[in-house]
Amino acid sequence: MSLVERRDIVLVVDDAPGTLGLLNDTLEGAGYMVLVAQSAAAAMAVIERITPDIVLMDAVMPGMDGFEACRRMKRNATLLSVPVIFMTGLTESEDVVRGFDAGGVDYVIKPVVPDEVVARISAHLANARLTRSAHAALDVAGRFLLAVDREGILLWATPQAAGLLRAAGATGEADAPAGLRLPGWAPLAPGEAPRLPPVPLPDGRRAEFHHVGQIAPDELLLRITASDPRAEETLLRERLGLTAREAEVLLWLGRGKSNRDIAEILVMSPRTVNKHLETVFTKLGVENRASAAALAVRVLGG
Repeated sequence: MSLVERRDIVLVVDDAPGTLGLLNDTLEGAGYMVLVAQSAAAAMAVIERITPDIVLMDAVMPGMDGFEACRRMKRNATLLSVPVIFMTGLTESEDVVRGFDAGGVDYVIKPVVPDEVVARISAHLANARLTRSAHAALDVAGRFLLAVDREGILLWATPQAAGLLRAAGATGEADAPAGLRLPGWAPLAPGEAPRLPPVPLPDGRRAEFHHVGQIAPDELLLRITASDPRAEETLLRERLGLTAREAEVLLWLGRGKSNRDIAEILVMSPRTVNKHLETVFTKLGVENRASAAALAVRVLGG
């Protein structure tokens, strides 16, 4: 029995029958499977039954316009990685920006040039496949990774990271949904790395977020881990002769937290944190934060 190669599915949304007919013939001739809808509402009905590989969307239509349809699509985690290319006669820069803000990846000017449309679809499908492959590799590797935009809105998460987010009460959904804002997110200045407070887990551990890096202009990669501060605080207390509170302060210092962060985490004033650190430095025989943090890391790593 011969295997039939799967064809990519293109959903074309336009209220003009002539444009639909032209694009249907062009894309069918290029080897794609084409679905058509004459309104945004009809398109939403189609994607409830079938997930397209890419969407070619008219920006201006009666009723719901293409921008709003795209925004609604991107609220669905299943459709988050589906590229949307807008077709528009609008050439003002603000209209182009609206398309990108809504979640579109590209736009073509109407009346459309069939060869240009085919070329753009091919390029964006290739990019989408690479993205899905990268996410799948992370999933298989068991990595606790997630990506957010600069407003702290979740873009995607590996299953492992999604599980910790659910345990932390960030979401009650079966999966970590796109559009979720991470708890404790604060506005970022240009070039600033995010700092998030730990979130308690039901079993007594804490979920902690670590900034890995920026992977796109508006996409920040984070790692989420679960730690048991009780066990680590006990180890520091016993090994270094500290009080419980001093061990807590040193634990967070060893994790790179500032005095302000430590004060927020432990619900105390920055002045109290300073006093605890002065005592810790004396007990450990060190002179500065870096030496104390390095000692804490050595103890916990050993």
